[in-house]
Parts: sequence; C-alpha cells; structure tokens
Amino acid sequence: MTTLTLNRKELERAIGKITPELENKISMFGTPVESLTDNEIVIDITANRPDLLSFSGFTRAILSFLGKKPGLRNYQAEKPEKDYKVIIDKSVKKVRPYTACAIVKNLKLNDEKIKEIIDLQEKLHGSYGRNRKKLAIGIYPLEELKLPIRFIAKDPLEIKFQPLDFPKEINGRQILSQHPTGREYAHLLKDEEIFPIFIDSKDEILSMPPIINSEKTGKITEKTREVFIECSGFNKEYLIKTLNMIVCALSDIGGKIIAMELEDSKEGKYISPNLESEKKEFSISFVNKTLGLELTEKTIKECLEKMGIGYIKEKDKNIALIPSYRADILHEIDLVEDIGIAYGYENFVPEIPKISTIGEEDKTSVFKRKISEILTGLGLLEISSYHLSTKEKQFKKIGIKDYKNQDIIEVLDSKTENDILRNSLISQSIDVLSKNTDSAYPQKIFEIGRIFFSDESEDTGIAEKESLCITLCHERANFTELKQILDYISRMLNIKYEIQDFEHPTLITGRCGRIMIKGKPAGVIGEVVPFVIKNNKIKMPVITMEIDLDSLFIANNFNNRISKKFPEKSPTPS
Repeated sequence: MTTLTLNRKELERAIGKITPELENKISMFGTPVESLTDNEIVIDITANRPDLLSFSGFTRAILSFLGKKPGLRNYQAEKPEKDYKVIIDKSVKKVRPYTACAIVKNLKLNDEKIKEIIDLQEKLHGSYGRNRKKLAIGIYPLEELKLPIRFIAKDPLEIKFQPLDFPKEINGRQILSQHPTGREYAHLLKDEEIFPIFIDSKDEILSMPPIINSEKTGKITEKTREVFIECSGFNKEYLIKTLNMIVCALSDIGGKIIAMELEDSKEGKYISPNLESEKKEFSISFVNKTLGLELTEKTIKECLEKMGIGYIKEKDKNIALIPSYRADILHEIDLVEDIGIAYGYENFVPEIPKISTIGEEDKTSVFKRKISEILTGLGLLEISSYHLSTKEKQFKKIGIKDYKNQDIIEVLDSKTENDILRNSLISQSIDVLSKNTDSAYPQKIFEIGRIFFSDESEDTGIAEKESLCITLCHERANFTELKQILDYISRMLNIKYEIQDFEHPTLITGRCGRIMIKGKPAGVIGEVVPFVIKNNKIKMPVITMEIDLDSLFIANNFNNRISKKFPEKSPTPS
C-alpha cells in the first residue's frame, strides 16, 4: 500500500470541505484516511489503483464517487505532427524491449505542480513499476529536444552524458558506480552487455533507463511548457496503462495531449498513446448473485458512473466502458467490486444464514500448517508466488529447452506477461532467488502451493494439486543438507521414503533423485545445474526439492481427508 499526501486546502477547493462525513466517504471509497491535519491529508492507496497516485487522479475519482462529476471522462490525443516519432531499434530487444511515448503541451508549471509530477513518477516507479524493474518513466522538456527520438542500446562505455544532479560527464558503467541513483538501481543493468538509451536527432542523450535522466535534456522547470514522456520496460500493456495515467493527469491540469508515431523494428508502426476506453461485457444477474442484491439496470449504471466507468447496451449486451487509465479492471468480478463500492457496503443488510453447522478446520489446512511450523523451526522462510507464470520462467530459465511437449495450460487474453498456469514450484523459487541476489546469504525458502495439470475428467479440464518446494542457496548448499531436512520431515510426520536414480534438466546428473513414497513417485530432489544458476544471475549454489503434498498427506494417515482423484504425475516436468 502506498500513501498519497495532499495539500488539504487544494483538495478542499476541488472536492469540498472535508467534514467527518466526507472523510468517511473517502474511506468507504477504498482509500482510508491515514492522517488529517490543518495543512495536509494522507491517504492510503491500494496497489491495484495506481491511477489514484496523483492529486489529479484522486480528485477525478473521488468527484465521480461523490456524484459531483460522475461518468466516463473522455481524454483524446491529437494526431502526431511531423517528426513526432520514436524509432525503436532492434538492439533494445535484448535488454528493454518496449516503450510507450507521448507529448503534452500547454503546461503552466510551478513548484507545486512539478513536485506533483515527480511524486507521481516516483510512486509509479515504486509500486506499479516494482522499483523500476517492470517499467521506468522519463519526462523531458520538449524545448530542449530535436525530434524524432531514437530508443537504442549501446555498449555502456560508449554511452557518455552528464546525469541529473551530477557535476560532470561520465559513461554508463561509471553511472552505476558513482551516481547515487545509479548505485541504487545498478542491479537492474549491471549484468547486461548493452544499456538502453533515448537519444534525439542531435545525438543528445535524454536518459539511460531505468537509471537516470540527463542533466541537459532531462530536467523540467517552471519555464517548461511542453514535455516528452516515455515509459520503457518489458510488458507493453503495463507501459500503455502507465503512460495513460500520466498524460491524463497532465491533461487535468491543463495540458494538451499529442500522440506520437512509434516505429518498432519488429512490430511495425503504431500510435501512442491509445486513450480509447475498453469495452467489457458483464451480466446483471452475475452482479446481483455475487453481491446478494437485486439491483436494477438503472442502479448498476449509476454505480458504474460513480466509479468513473461508462455504460452502454450493445445488441442486448451490458457493456462497461473502462477508462484508459484504469489498470485494475481485468475481469467481470472487478466490475462487481466497483459496483459494490459505489452502492456502499454500509448499505448491505447482514443476514444470518438459515442453516446450522458445526465448524471445523479443514484437516488439509492443519497438515499444511504443521509442515510450515516444522520448516520455520529449521530456520526456513516461507514464500508465496503467483499461480501464473511465463514459458520462459517456467521452463527455459530452469533448463527445460524443449517445452513444446510439456503440459502447458495457457491463459487466454492475459493482461500481463504471465500467461500460463504453473505446473511446478521449482521455477518460482529459483525466480525468487534471482530477484534477491543482493540479500544476505544463506537464503533458505519454502513454499506450499498449487500446481496445475490438464485433466479431461475434470469439468474445467484442469486438475489442481498441492505441492511443497524447498530451496536452499548459500556457499555450501549441497544434496546432503537438503536430504537431512527431508529426513527430519519424514520423522516428524512418521513417513517412510526412498530415493531412486533420476535425471532432470534442472538438476545435476548423479546429484539428484526421484522421491518415492509407498512405491509411487512423489517428487524430486537435487542440486541445480550451474548454467541455470548463471541464467538466473544467482551468486551461490542452489539445491531444491519438490514433493507432492497429497503423497505426504496419505502416508501420514489422515484418513478423514476428503480427496479428489488426481492424475499420477510428478510435480515437476521431466
């Protein structure tokens, strides 16, 4: 959760005097007030609403919610002028493949508005951009640039410019070691052979994303009237949404949005930004069933408008028009949540169910908690990763090169880069180690989570299983250490197992094995091969194990368990 600090007087000029009643409505909108003084108000913004991380974004949303300016706000970008282009070179595909760009004119900036723009930029970096790992944002005075702009990658020793708030010109490698911001974000580029840069037609470097802007071309002031904005990163949808949040916020303070033509070496030409609203179909009966209400079409339309969402009928279908800056509406259920917020949770009437039951904790949950307690007692840290993954992360980065024959369950129309369901936890744990290479060692982690397989006997065609993965990473990590942990778990759970010879593309031959319980395959254990460690930029040896929780549960004689029949598959691909 991120906090947004606003000037109280400015906010009251925009939305009205902040009375206890209005303060409660702000909280009921889903943005609780953390503190309120005579001069400022601090509001908690949840991670799913990055569009609220500016004065403009928040006031826009709260005015809709209060019914003062409800409905969809239409933002438009004028057509690109001559030379309003960004040329995306094929060289960046290896290091930072995508960008989304725009120009905003007619700005009248002062210290407070500049601070608001920078604050929005940094908050998006830290939250939605995952500390610049997923995306980086650059804002530049257009007056200092000569269009068109090129987005290219070069040898860092050939990249020379004066970074922001630094006394002299230095090269790309020196920026990572000498500049304070460079040192803070050096881990994002230090292992790359080439670094990305934005450069104008005069060969002036604008910035080296995701690190730092140029002192000469990357600093906006009160004299700035026109800005060039770029978002760079790895997921095109992320970048488009982020750019839309920024340009819409600047439009709200008087800016005029101008589109740019992007020439991508692989994807061809396209116009940025795209500010058209997204159409999403929903069912009124699904809304009422989920919320336990009997809302009419008219009431639902009013609720959507209070959340800044439009509503139309198209061939007898109910269509919600999602603003271009909203990144959180991915599914019909997200619309239901917005309708519930607009209707007011305080207006829901609690009902006592007309049934009588005796509650009891699920025995599987008890068993999982017992395993967690055993492992935390051994000094391991529990993690929780996403069910969704990518083919590269799930297979390629852990050494499974031929994954076309793997049991892959793809997600249709995924809004993020994660477009498959995971069928193993090993890749997720290695990814966690890869993202924490600057943390202290030893790193000892475990996860209990679901993995997924195709199964035509299921109504959905997908079977789910619970799996346990333990991964150790430190200077002396080896097979023996992890086997001792497995021995301890088996003793604590009164389970017998054996290890058979086995080969796995992620694990070192001769230093891995298949875990057998009651004569059936239950999992794998072994030392990770060096090239997988290198691919994931991990600094220490890695040893990992994944075991089917179902096998442990049955072997532990939890006879009252209500079980489903799952396909007998190893929890890791082979």
